[in-house]
Amino acid sequence: MATIHIIDIEAAINHWRAHAPRQEGLALAPPLRALADVYARMVYLQHDAIDEAALPPEALVAWLDWYATTPDTPCIAICSTSQGDDWCKGCGRSFDEVQHWLAYSPAEKRAVWRRITLQGTAWRFSRYAERG
Repeated sequence: MATIHIIDIEAAINHWRAHAPRQEGLALAPPLRALADVYARMVYLQHDAIDEAALPPEALVAWLDWYATTPDTPCIAICSTSQGDDWCKGCGRSFDEVQHWLAYSPAEKRAVWRRITLQGTAWRFSRYAERG
């Protein structure tokens, strides 16, 4: 099972802060509260990732709602894996990641996104950034 990085939990919290109106009598909307509980536990335990299966159902639904607002694929339509490369120069994914992308779970996709973003070597982050 894939893990969800704390940065993605934080991004989902910020998404919900911008989109979930405050409810009368409650400090946080339910999706925001569910994510905030997970985030607080991760910070307290000094964990930078949480197993997708360990997320409470309300937090998972809130995270998936945020995930739906993110780009699905890092592809910029310049695929060097079709030319025989093991790693795509355009998006930074491996041949297997490109081939099996549609079968990946949202958490698996976000893990790939995190890796290629941290590496920053793919053309999507430099010479063809405007395509991203």
